[in-house]
Amino acid sequence: MHLTDYRITESDPHKKAILVADLVLKDLYKPKFEKMEIVNELGYTPRLDNWQKLNIMPGGAKSEVFDGIVKTSTNLNSDPVDMLLTCLKLGISTGIYGLTLTNLLNDIILGEPAIRPAKVGFKVIDTDYINLMITGHQQSIISHLEEELTKPEVVKKAQAVGAKGFKLVGCTCVGQDLQLRGKYYTDVFSGHAGNNFTSEALIATGGIDAIISEFNCTLPGIEPIADKFLVKMICLDDVSKKPNAEYVEYSFEDKDKISSHIIDTALESYRERRPKIKMNIPRNHGFDDVITGLSETSLREFLGGSWKPLVDLIAAGKIKGVAGIVGCSNLTAKGHDVFTVELAKELIKRNIIVLSAGCSSGGLENVGLMSPKAAELAGDSLKEVCTSLGIPPVLNFGPCLAIGRLEIVAKELAEYLNIDIPQLPLVLSAPQWLEEQALADGSFGLALGLPLHLAISPFIGGSKVVTKVLTEDMTNLTGGKLIIEDDVVKAADKLEGIILERRKKIGV
Repeated sequence: MHLTDYRITESDPHKKAILVADLVLKDLYKPKFEKMEIVNELGYTPRLDNWQKLNIMPGGAKSEVFDGIVKTSTNLNSDPVDMLLTCLKLGISTGIYGLTLTNLLNDIILGEPAIRPAKVGFKVIDTDYINLMITGHQQSIISHLEEELTKPEVVKKAQAVGAKGFKLVGCTCVGQDLQLRGKYYTDVFSGHAGNNFTSEALIATGGIDAIISEFNCTLPGIEPIADKFLVKMICLDDVSKKPNAEYVEYSFEDKDKISSHIIDTALESYRERRPKIKMNIPRNHGFDDVITGLSETSLREFLGGSWKPLVDLIAAGKIKGVAGIVGCSNLTAKGHDVFTVELAKELIKRNIIVLSAGCSSGGLENVGLMSPKAAELAGDSLKEVCTSLGIPPVLNFGPCLAIGRLEIVAKELAEYLNIDIPQLPLVLSAPQWLEEQALADGSFGLALGLPLHLAISPFIGGSKVVTKVLTEDMTNLTGGKLIIEDDVVKAADKLEGIILERRKKIGV
């Protein structure tokens, strides 16, 4: 579905963009009793039928969120099943609008991802440049800054203080998004350093001169590290405001003024701190050949314009199934990225190809699992597939927003096979979830009918009813279910078991 063609006949691209924005905002701000319309355009028909049957088609998302919060207040809703159905409804809103639709709109504004090799880890830092660490989720907010940093007059300003120019160093999801579209930003984007918890160590290398935060995923606690290493911080949205950061409210009308201020601040920071700070960049951290730029479109094109080659590999047993490992990192699930990495290794060893999006991607690429030579860690048949295609056994779809891309892949695979999504040999895991957003995304996965594994319980153990509904009864509602397992091998066993069961049911 092309959203820009949805009831819009305007040919001028700028006027069309305004009409599309108005359409989306109108849908989001409808009252609860009016159902959002774009859900019907982006959703998969068998899923829409299921959601209609369960009465979880969302009304205006803003109203649904408001009512959902009210429901959790003291002395109000006390029906746990109703609350869980509300979570599914909010999950649909999150998935269709916050994930899938956001990706489609970003592709129009910023360019579609293209598959390519890229550099990751701390080795991306080039100390000859003024390095701006970017954190957040909304690349569109810094797109004007990206353009300004490469202008000759701005580069001359950097040269006047002893640098070669400016570089953006990716950290958290906006870095993943830049990496995804990296072919458009080769002059200014040095590479993606890592996920949320990596940001602490990244600042401590001494190679970062300023931090630009435009939305969430700016890790609380980095303030004293930034102060110690004399790194100036600017927040462009108050949701990411830090006590030691300057708040500069972003507006499109003031983009020139804002970008100019960021550049001047970075220049000042570079002048002040470089003579005082000793830098220690671990050049052996990361890889030079991570495969990035995957999307539902670029992957399909890589396969020759059809999902048939992937389906044929699955049908032949060369690839047993697909596992989406997504979401955050969390220090309590074995440590920073540990469960995520170990689970990915266990699954590819069993010939299950892994797709990743979110902070999980940052961890998986920094240990080499998204480099082609990681094929050596896969089972014999998956290794053969990866070697012949020149791809890694763990595919990088980018930021956590790209979980919406995985949904599109699932939808298109189901359409190709003429089955419903819960029938696919496809499983999800968000082993080290941390953010509230991860639970919203997980609710979308359950609404899609996918089994969802978590290594850390989402605070449901106090209710037998809630636990039973999510881990058992959900299968009869949407086809999905929650799996809570904090042992890597046991988690892999359960996910593989579901894949094998689904393969058997569809006759492969």
